[in-house]
Amino acid sequence: MQAGAVIPLFPLGTPLFPGVVLPLRIFEPRYRRLMRDLLVQRAEERTPGFFGVVAIRQGWEVERVAPAEALYDIGCTARLQSVRPLSDGGFHISTVGGDRFRLLDVLVADDPPYLQAEVEWLAEEEAAEEAAGDAEGIVGLPGEVPLAPPDEAAAAGLDELVDSVARGSMDVLVRNVGDLFARYVAAVGALRVGDGEEVAEAGDRPVPPSSDAESAALMAAVGDDPTALSYLVASAALLTTEDRQALLAESATRRRLATESRLLRRELTLLETIGAVPAPLQRFAGPTSVN
Repeated sequence: MQAGAVIPLFPLGTPLFPGVVLPLRIFEPRYRRLMRDLLVQRAEERTPGFFGVVAIRQGWEVERVAPAEALYDIGCTARLQSVRPLSDGGFHISTVGGDRFRLLDVLVADDPPYLQAEVEWLAEEEAAEEAAGDAEGIVGLPGEVPLAPPDEAAAAGLDELVDSVARGSMDVLVRNVGDLFARYVAAVGALRVGDGEEVAEAGDRPVPPSSDAESAALMAAVGDDPTALSYLVASAALLTTEDRQALLAESATRRRLATESRLLRRELTLLETIGAVPAPLQRFAGPTSVN
């Protein structure tokens, strides 16, 4: 994917994360057109086709304000997995989150009728860069006198130490976030049972796993991949749109997991002390269209 690419946009009330499945029912005319365009592209170019999902920042109807002001600037592509045409001309589709991007410019035109954007692609920070972040805690501590440059053998030993500490730091974060997420799922499940109703409405945000078994299955699916775990938690937890958007914008898995550790502790405090979760603002809006 080249820099400065132009892609179709699909605004939603919540961010999409890489690797996360997003099913959608397409019913609005302009997005029916988008699906037809993608199907033509898929037939001609033998590619699955994708569009960009961006969360709505301001209000619930993008057309009421300038699109660039209404949308967050970091989004994620949705790759088409399956498309099922409906008798009314709409579509049921299944997508999965792909690559993160930053909006450079939002393009509005009569044809095509849906929004498009010029974007730049955002890469995940490599492990070496994350290790360098951990290394800051080992070498160069504030107030220390710089040491003389080490010889080659000493430098190799220091690099090995830094790598070891970085791996250990990541392992601790993964275990911590995994444990907190399991507690969070149990607390949300207990709240649902107690209230006798769902804590999130369809179309607002993804509903977190409803049982320990479902949580265990999801954790098994991400395996020992810290990045996949970080996106699973960001997508499944009932966080505010602002919190979830900040997690999407974070390019380093280690920092994303550290933030999630703090957020899960905050949410657990709310759940376990007052039995509350954040309510999406869409609940208090009038009837609107999600696409």
